[in-house]
Amino acid sequence: MSPATKAERRKVDRSRFPVDPWRLVEARWSGEELGVTETLFSVGNGYLGTRGNVEEGRESHTHGTFINGFHETWQIRHAEEAYGLAQQGQTIVSVPDAKVIRLYVDDEPLLIPVADLVEYERALDFRRGELNRGLLWRTPSGKQVRVSSTRMISFTERHLMVMTFEVEMVDEPAAIAISSQILNRQDGEDEYHVASAAMGASFDPRRAERFSDRVLQPVSQWHDDERLVLTYRCTNSGMTLAVAADHVLETANHAETRGYVGEDLAKHVFRVDAQPGVPVRLTKTVAYHTSRGVPPRELVDRCRRTLDRVARDGIERVREEQQAWLHDFWERSDVEVTGDEGAQQAIRWNLFQLAQASARAEGSGIPAKGLTGSGYGGHYFWDMEVYVLPFLTYTSPKFARNALRFRYEMLDAARQRAAEVTQLGALFPWRTINGREASAYYAAGTAQYHINADVAFALMQYVRASGDTDFLVREGVDVLVETARMWSDLGFWRENADNQFHIHGVTGPDEYTTVVNDNLFTNVMARFNMASAAEALRYMAEEAPEMRAEATRRLNVSEEEIREWERASTAMAIPYAEHLGIHPQDQHFLEREVWDVPATPPDKRPLLLHYHPLVIYRYQVLKQADVVLALYLQGQHFSDEEKRANFDYYDPLTTGDSTLSGVVQSIIAAEVGYHELALEYFEAGLYVDLANLHANATDGVHVASAGGTWAALVSGFGGMRDHDGVLSFDPRLPDSWDDLTYRVTVRGSRLRVVVTPDAITLTGETGSADVVVRGTPVHVPHDETVTVALDGQGPRLEGRPTLRAMAGSRREDGTLIHATVPHA
Repeated sequence: MSPATKAERRKVDRSRFPVDPWRLVEARWSGEELGVTETLFSVGNGYLGTRGNVEEGRESHTHGTFINGFHETWQIRHAEEAYGLAQQGQTIVSVPDAKVIRLYVDDEPLLIPVADLVEYERALDFRRGELNRGLLWRTPSGKQVRVSSTRMISFTERHLMVMTFEVEMVDEPAAIAISSQILNRQDGEDEYHVASAAMGASFDPRRAERFSDRVLQPVSQWHDDERLVLTYRCTNSGMTLAVAADHVLETANHAETRGYVGEDLAKHVFRVDAQPGVPVRLTKTVAYHTSRGVPPRELVDRCRRTLDRVARDGIERVREEQQAWLHDFWERSDVEVTGDEGAQQAIRWNLFQLAQASARAEGSGIPAKGLTGSGYGGHYFWDMEVYVLPFLTYTSPKFARNALRFRYEMLDAARQRAAEVTQLGALFPWRTINGREASAYYAAGTAQYHINADVAFALMQYVRASGDTDFLVREGVDVLVETARMWSDLGFWRENADNQFHIHGVTGPDEYTTVVNDNLFTNVMARFNMASAAEALRYMAEEAPEMRAEATRRLNVSEEEIREWERASTAMAIPYAEHLGIHPQDQHFLEREVWDVPATPPDKRPLLLHYHPLVIYRYQVLKQADVVLALYLQGQHFSDEEKRANFDYYDPLTTGDSTLSGVVQSIIAAEVGYHELALEYFEAGLYVDLANLHANATDGVHVASAGGTWAALVSGFGGMRDHDGVLSFDPRLPDSWDDLTYRVTVRGSRLRVVVTPDAITLTGETGSADVVVRGTPVHVPHDETVTVALDGQGPRLEGRPTLRAMAGSRREDGTLIHATVPHA
């Protein structure tokens, strides 16, 4: 299927959201798509995040302040039980909202939707890490009031949020009241309050489950003249939380303060006799601390220490550290394009979202929506390893290591899950927060065993790119061994037929085709997983014999088992259709009827919301690129001709209903020569949230797509690959771009890469590196620049693959497969 058209891609109202290379700016208020703007203007740091709701707290589509990993559990009620089905659901909880600051002027509230706004601007600043808002309000009585606010969640102080709220009467005096609150929304005020956990109870399965009972049980609350404190315990999970806020009011006007605290509301109300030209400035610092079971009183002490430290050092120091942190982040992570200012802004917004989702996610995973919304229940998926970790590995390897250590910490739970499905080794859950499988629909959930290989792939990619063999020999080897052990047990030998190793009854990344035999992606990645486990143990025998001996004892791994992994990986069944020159997505994929994707009405998309799964499963139709993803991750095992033939076959069958698809299609389209198509797919991913192309940006940022955007730039147009530890470049620059600049860090050395239509320039910014450019070895010395001329930009193909021209529209016996659209 064609990606979004140019008009659809650029559905960004530039009169309201003007182009700015370092900020996302909203030039005028609008209540339209309020949930989308709340997502787009979210702030976070990977531990704590809050949606871009207005400070006044009333004019909102979906409130939300989230802490990574802070969740409630509930019993999954299956319509029909079966052994081994997931039993415990987990959903991220919206914690008490401390960003509420309400303004009254002469007892008239500032209500943004109905306010007479003479001036208005809101901006998310990517270099300051701050959300700013400024407005000029004409009150019903005609008085003019200037209001400005800032909101920041610190990258250096993990538990800290800082806000300022400044009010100034312009022309006349007035009685001002500022009510600063911590509000725990309950009983209908919060979006988390209805619903059953049964599969299908929610209209859109991509949204979070809801609760019918109270989630946060009050434990204690108190206040004094400056500080507010509330503490809670989750009803079922037992997780605990404390939130505390300090206030400093600065003004030359007469002012007084009153406080109130209850189970679900704590507030300080500042009453000021405001004179024209005399500002009133409130600084609010908030600390959140959570635990899996530490008593709330201890969490209060942690909040106290956080706030006391900020009070001692000053807010300006927090701001300076925030800017310094982001300066370093952009130094190693920025991607620059010349020739498209709108794309440059969108690129930096996506990269900033990756920082906000991952930077301080220590001890936790990276949720599919980051901390910008409740979509997917705050769960961690394979998205983290395949789409987000490559960005972190090559720009911020410390963050990648944290995410991989989180998987290592989940290993015992993964072992238990493998036992539940009668397998040896470990099986990582398809979707989870606490390590237990939370997917109620096993066919498109637990059956996606490929998550094991995805974790192994990300782990080996990190180790090879960073050189962190210490992590490999101490912890990573356990993950590799236990995941390889699962594959060896799950698969089987069909020696009487083809002497190959087969894996049956699995689901690949394409969730429109489930529980199949020999899914190509799964088999290719499992092959890598088993080979990597054997390689790691062989490496340890040579380079770290004591650690190898300890691992052998700890994991009870034998030489015979290692040889079995090597044998199985070598003999892995890789489906291939000689008459078509393509790799079937699975053993029986080509036997199905072709779904006519172009003829499917737009109002029947995505298919999963309009067709019964059994209908979809009978057709050749893809939710997302499956084989094509294998061509990218394991491209060294496919020829150029195979990549082109596979892309031509599967592209017209792919609906793009998943935001994980377009960015991968962009990478391979660029590699095989469809340069304009690659740009279209790239932009469809680039603007998926900014233009709300999938109509669900209200649920939060598509973090994996943001990671895929980086990959499309660096690996697609920039042509970077890192197969088996060899860093290579083969760029494919779009015709409309003058140049592309990006940075990658490999084994401690940061390279600056500049691609132009006729050359690639490499600079060793923090060290030297040995790379390959179009098959030629190149040494890049530290602090020196090497330029390599390019003979064109690789193959260039016009147009795009079309369904009617596909050889694959025929079955293996040569009979025509009619392309039809099922009745909805």
